[in-house]
Amino acid sequence: MAFADHFETFHGLPVFTLPEPGGESLPAAGDVAWRLDCFEAGDIPFPEVWRSFTDRVPSAEVRALVIGPWWEDEYSELRPVLELILADAGRFPALRALFLADVTGEECEISWLQLTDVTPVLETFPLLEELGVRGGDSQGLGEEPLSLRPVRHEALRVLRFESGGLPGQVVRAVGACELPALERLDLWLGVETYGGDATVADLAPILAGGRFPALRHLGLQDSEVQDEIAAAIASAPVVAQLESLDLSMGILTDAGGEALLRGQPLTHLKRLDLHHHFLGDSMAERIEAAVGSAGTEVDLSERQEPHRWRDEEWRYVAVSE
Repeated sequence: MAFADHFETFHGLPVFTLPEPGGESLPAAGDVAWRLDCFEAGDIPFPEVWRSFTDRVPSAEVRALVIGPWWEDEYSELRPVLELILADAGRFPALRALFLADVTGEECEISWLQLTDVTPVLETFPLLEELGVRGGDSQGLGEEPLSLRPVRHEALRVLRFESGGLPGQVVRAVGACELPALERLDLWLGVETYGGDATVADLAPILAGGRFPALRHLGLQDSEVQDEIAAAIASAPVVAQLESLDLSMGILTDAGGEALLRGQPLTHLKRLDLHHHFLGDSMAERIEAAVGSAGTEVDLSERQEPHRWRDEEWRYVAVSE
């Protein structure tokens, strides 16, 4: 899976990329999610894009912000960009949503997106309702990898990490956060080759329930241990409070499917997403009959076939590099 297109909507708002000065007219500040992209701005440094944005757009009315490619020539790390945004936080009292790294595969592979500690975002914007992050490990380039520290945040409703290799430290930190308003949590766990060293044990505080009382959607996706996750989900207390569960994009086989069928009922869910899987036809039919027949929408699309090399089979997640 590659990110072929940029966001069209974010936080319920149409995405509008800031044009070069003198270009098209600008919409009202609060009517769109503003996307900043050094390529679209004429290949100028991000500090100049940021200054142009704050000069031309009434920042006090901005509700959502999307950061696209922040480098104009050679790729650079995100940290200076984030520091610039945080330094101007007082100018954005209405900001409720931030997405870091709306970058396509042609612009930069997800495994090469060098991120940083994103905790200051939550500490600096106490009214933020949605935070999305794409990227992960710095791939040994000497830069700071994606990280998070446990925090309490009263307003956050949506937290999303998209990664081909989500560090276990981030997963553990999420489980240690106090997020009483959190309704949606998505974690793309990825593979160990690209820094995805989280274990099922790291997920235990999330799966235990109670940590996030408002949680209604949980996504534990894109994992090379998807069968183990399915087995943990089968008896996880958190499932009872969910309306939707997403175990897609990973290496889910019949063993994981059997665990789901033998575990607690999933028929209270409105949606169960298992797309991009390695289930056999018989197992997929059993899941559809057991869960889908009760009215739950079950996504079993994108069935994959293992790659075979000599006498071995190789299964793959949807997003890694």
